[in-house]
Amino acid sequence: MSQHKLTSIEIQCLQEAVTSDYKIAGIRLREGEYQYELSKAIASFQLEFYLPNVKDLIKKIHGEDKADDVQLIRKTQTVLKKMEKSGVTKILPKTKPWELQRYALSSFKFIDIEKNRVSFATDEQIKLAIEKIKSVVNQQNITTLRTNSVTLCILAFMTTICYIVMLWSIMQPTINPVIFAATFPLSILCSIMLGKVLSKTT
Repeated sequence: MSQHKLTSIEIQCLQEAVTSDYKIAGIRLREGEYQYELSKAIASFQLEFYLPNVKDLIKKIHGEDKADDVQLIRKTQTVLKKMEKSGVTKILPKTKPWELQRYALSSFKFIDIEKNRVSFATDEQIKLAIEKIKSVVNQQNITTLRTNSVTLCILAFMTTICYIVMLWSIMQPTINPVIFAATFPLSILCSIMLGKVLSKTT
């Protein structure tokens, strides 16, 4: 299971699932049936802050050797699509065109079509997940702030240097067109980028 920095959409999905109360599902969620097993598998991944694709789910439910079974992949994708239409799962947008679609539960608690209350995580697991999400968000905010601060310093330095060189060039008896032509657009570009970084930090 690969670890990566969570995107804003992934964080939103995780937050919605752990903070959601019982949701109405337009499908039966009975233990032993495939949609139940898929929901259970997605929940186990989601509690580890990983949003699985169809092959991840097949490996977990059926074993590694079934991950490339085309018929099973199609069957699983069909059931997952029904689950999405029934409000049980969400399909996340792909970050890269060649990636498989990834799935998340819209909640860990459902009232299925037969009015049964079904939970795919304990209250303790949900509580721990909420705390972990807060920690991850805070850590990512700190990292983003540090990155923005470094970028800000570099751009401010480059902008200052460009303007100093431009002023020096203008103050010379003969203006060097090459220096002026090189520093003028660069100073404008740095100023624009500086403005964008500043707008993100405020």
